[in-house]
Amino acid sequence: MTGILENAWIIPALPLAGAAINGLWGRSFSKQTVNAVAVGSTTLAFLSTLALVAEFWRLAPAQIPVIHDYLPWIAAGSLRVNIGVQVDQLTIVMLLVVTGVGWLIHIYSIGYMAHEGGYYRFFAYMNLFMFFMLVLVLGASYALLFVGWEGVGLCSYLLIGFFFLKKSASDAGKKAFVVNRVGDFGFLLGLFLMFRTFGTLDIQAVLTKVQTMPVETAGIGTLTAIGLLLFVGAAGKSAQVPLYVWLPDAMEGPTPVSALIHAATMVTAGVYMVARSSTLYVHAPFAMKTVAVIGCLTAFFAATIGLVQNDIKRVLAYSTVSQLGYMFMACGVGAFSAGIFHLMTHAFFKALLFLAAGSVIHAMGGEQDMRHMGGLHGPIQVTFLTMLAATLAISGCPGFSGFFSKDEILWNSFSSPYGNWALWFVGAFTALLTAFYMFRLVFMTFFGAPRYDEHHVHVHESPKSMLIPLVVLGLLSLGGGWMAAPELFGGKNYFDEFLSPVFAHAEEMRAQLPAPAGASHEMERLLMLVAITGGVIGFLLAWWLYVRKPKTADELAEKMAGPHSVLLHKYYVDELYDAVIVHPMEWISEKILWKGVDAAGIDGVVNGMAQLARDAGQETRQVQSGNGRSYASWLVAGAAVFILLFLWLGR
Repeated sequence: MTGILENAWIIPALPLAGAAINGLWGRSFSKQTVNAVAVGSTTLAFLSTLALVAEFWRLAPAQIPVIHDYLPWIAAGSLRVNIGVQVDQLTIVMLLVVTGVGWLIHIYSIGYMAHEGGYYRFFAYMNLFMFFMLVLVLGASYALLFVGWEGVGLCSYLLIGFFFLKKSASDAGKKAFVVNRVGDFGFLLGLFLMFRTFGTLDIQAVLTKVQTMPVETAGIGTLTAIGLLLFVGAAGKSAQVPLYVWLPDAMEGPTPVSALIHAATMVTAGVYMVARSSTLYVHAPFAMKTVAVIGCLTAFFAATIGLVQNDIKRVLAYSTVSQLGYMFMACGVGAFSAGIFHLMTHAFFKALLFLAAGSVIHAMGGEQDMRHMGGLHGPIQVTFLTMLAATLAISGCPGFSGFFSKDEILWNSFSSPYGNWALWFVGAFTALLTAFYMFRLVFMTFFGAPRYDEHHVHVHESPKSMLIPLVVLGLLSLGGGWMAAPELFGGKNYFDEFLSPVFAHAEEMRAQLPAPAGASHEMERLLMLVAITGGVIGFLLAWWLYVRKPKTADELAEKMAGPHSVLLHKYYVDELYDAVIVHPMEWISEKILWKGVDAAGIDGVVNGMAQLARDAGQETRQVQSGNGRSYASWLVAGAAVFILLFLWLGR
């Protein structure tokens, strides 16, 4: 085993080198040099990944996974952690998504960020993010995975708050950081319990030991507790109920940040971690059921909020939260391969949606409110066509990538031993809502009469550096799911087949359970037809309300002012959190911890002692009078004291 597989550390090292060079010396570089360093490092990382894939493809099954330790890292008591990589089929999929989509977004950023300040700093942060995401994906231990996990959280904070002079942006960055710390606290507790139970944090060693343990069918055992704690971390990182609130606010960052971190890579880290731990979760059915229910609830909850949002990026933000819910629902019903499949296709069409939205914002001179757009399909045709392709993909249009992955999730939510009718119904209805709010976005943005001042807004197509990534992602949104197409006609799902060795134990455990009644190929085709029909209904409703009878939407909002206001204000969840958590914590911090403990307590004691010392010094310094008789008197008095002391001690 030689070549890039043995030296896989090179892949994350390349963007790290780009981040270091631009971060340390980028201020003195020209923009062309910054571009060469940032895009060059990601290009080399993507090419190195392709070389790794070519080498991996030639391995015999017995040689997989490839695990290689480079350096010892932690040695504390019985804990031993090495810096090492693990490469298997799941790693390959994630590496291609992170480096491929990340590379395209870096190219796009050249045009989008051309006139922004802090140019070198932006690309240094982007490269640093890719480094940490690659560490997360390649890490052979949960400890190293956690380093990447925390690293992408740090980069998220830096990139969301990139426009740090803008209060809303800096607040959004802090909100993301704090909410993620809540989830990470649960993740850490899960790692502590894992080490206490298994004596190691190496992924392969942990999962091998789990295989020998019985399934926890009664109550909450150790494995269930570990699974639930790890999922708390995943819920924070991947924006699930109730820790989803940071992601919509994260749209304050530049649009390429939304595409890279909050659509294609970072927010999928939780899905990746749950899928990587599939062996553990199938031995903890209660934890799996929790994952499925939270995912299903999140998918529906976020989709309803997306129905009425007017900021083009916020619609996509809630769409991301909803699609992440689909991925977790897939993992929760034991369809880990389907969850990763949707992760991949979602990376294509959601990155495209964000980048196309950025192209629209660029064309509109910074405008993000869809109510001030309209009629843009002519002036920016490439942007329109690529965004339409992504919308068809996320809506589950047959032939597009999202159709294959979403249909597989819906079918498994019904046919899996861990699934049921309720999960399928909520998932299918959410698909209808998805089609509605996505075509609402398209119709409000690109159709109808222009709702902007054409004398002041000069709509123009984006430069080629922005359009080329859109076209590439458009092609992937169209063809990225076809490897699963043969299964519809009795053939193989090549994506499932590729990932099957990673989830082999999970599939064996699933096969031992009875399938739900009615799970047949005929039922699968029927449910697929129902889901497609739901997507068509969503499209027609959006067309009727925003193209055919545009005034009807406003009239409907007025008639249903209560529900519309609830959705527009996102169920008042942020306000609830402010009232129940934020404001009480601020009051406790200010009134008790600061004024009570710090100012009155600690500062009072310290200041009191200082005042006492100052007063004592003030009195004592009077002894220094400069009078010789006084000094002689003090000398005699001191000598007398010492003589008396010695006489007393000698008794």
